[in-house]
Amino acid sequence: MTATSRLLSLLSLLQTRRDWPGSLLAARLEVSPRTVRRDVDRLREMGYRIQATMGPDGGYRLDAGSELPPLLFDDDQAIALAVALQAGTVTGAGIEEAALRALTTVRQVMPSRLRHRLNALDFTAIPRRPGDAASDPVSPEVLVAVSTAARAHEVLRFDYASHRTAASAPPRRVEPHHLVTSHGRWYLVAWDLDRDDWRLFRADRIAPRTPTGPRFVPREVPGGDVGGYVSARFTGSSGAERWPCTGKVILHRPAGDVLPFAGDGIVEDLGPDRCTLEAGSWSWVALAATLNRFDTDIEVLHPRELTDAFAQLAARNTATATA
Repeated sequence: MTATSRLLSLLSLLQTRRDWPGSLLAARLEVSPRTVRRDVDRLREMGYRIQATMGPDGGYRLDAGSELPPLLFDDDQAIALAVALQAGTVTGAGIEEAALRALTTVRQVMPSRLRHRLNALDFTAIPRRPGDAASDPVSPEVLVAVSTAARAHEVLRFDYASHRTAASAPPRRVEPHHLVTSHGRWYLVAWDLDRDDWRLFRADRIAPRTPTGPRFVPREVPGGDVGGYVSARFTGSSGAERWPCTGKVILHRPAGDVLPFAGDGIVEDLGPDRCTLEAGSWSWVALAATLNRFDTDIEVLHPRELTDAFAQLAARNTATATA
């Protein structure tokens, strides 16, 4: 190979493990140990900090330097970096502009085969929140296949593995619209052709089938915003991004004691020992149980359903206590 190709190969090898014996590097590159030493010196001149150890078992180690030198990535690493940068544009951590510039740089230097894969991977990123579950792994091939079908507006068939789906269940037939990463997981927002309704599918449970089906005319997701629609589904609502059950109460506690634990609720100060809290949940009983965590007297302002939920919860607790 040429000297330049050999340098790139040497750098790629040094990045894959902590220590490389000189003789093993020479064997992998099919050159002499003296050539390896010369190539290591050239990499050092380019800014790479490469430590050398002497003796029969001597070798080389790539260490961190004071400046960022040129880097090499394999195909999967390049795709992973680009996906992370695209998701980084919505982190809210003040790196959005830098992530966008870095993504542009990575795209420009990518080989055409990788750029094609990345361009096919179009998704919406919703910022993670503290306490979100860790993501189950999803293969890049699945993400690319799902995103490609969505971009081409082609019906997608796939096997879906879940606790509700039998092993012999027929494949799902959907019109894929959006690939979304949210709450630490990947989701497909699609119109289910067999159920004639919108559905949210976890991508780690999707096994795409080929070929894709006919083209379809895209529909508008409820509310017109895919991010808001997905966030609403996590609150149990099928419409706007709001809880399906929302009520307002007076808590006999100072607003300062309630505010740190109010979550997305709205707190209003009523004086030194009272405040209002407007909050929501996926059911009225769940909302009543959530409000009880403040361990204080509660006055329901509205609605009547919340008052009835407190009565239902009290009856359940009484039955439990006397069992």
